Amino acid sequence: GAAVHAGMEAASAQHVAVLDGDGSMDPRELLPLLDEVSSGAATMACGRRRPAVRGVWPWHARAGNAVVLAWLRRRTGLPVHDIAPVRVCRREDLLALGVQDRRFGYPVELLVRAQRAGWLLTEHDISYHPRAAGTRSKVSGSVRGSLRAARDFAKVLP
Repeated sequence: GAAVHAGMEAASAQHVAVLDGDGSMDPRELLPLLDEVSSGAATMACGRRRPAVRGVWPWHARAGNAVVLAWLRRRTGLPVHDIAPVRVCRREDLLALGVQDRRFGYPVELLVRAQRAGWLLTEHDISYHPRAAGTRSKVSGSVRGSLRAARDFAKVLP
């Protein structure tokens, strides 16, 4: 959350995009999302991970993601099925939401605030590949990391 928010504050472009920097997602897949936001068809376009190979998304991370999103869909009507590891929106709109969490809860709080603000959210499948060699996720790289993320998610859930 802290790195993403600092990047949003430092950016000068009208539209901003976020995706993991670990090589697991193809930046070219941002273009259709940007087109949707630029055209006004969405306030924020989000990527929904689709594993490109077996085993790329550990069971504990998939399960946690499913539980959090089921909760959000039931409580808020949020129409997404992933916690938006890839997202594109207008920079000013994002900063105006006032997202406070600077840890793992950032994307969940962002989705909740966007929903409450009446944003039109769309979701598109994106390819989810193995991480770059020598890297390990702070969240999905271990059950402990997934539990830490779950704790932060719980803090921002409505």
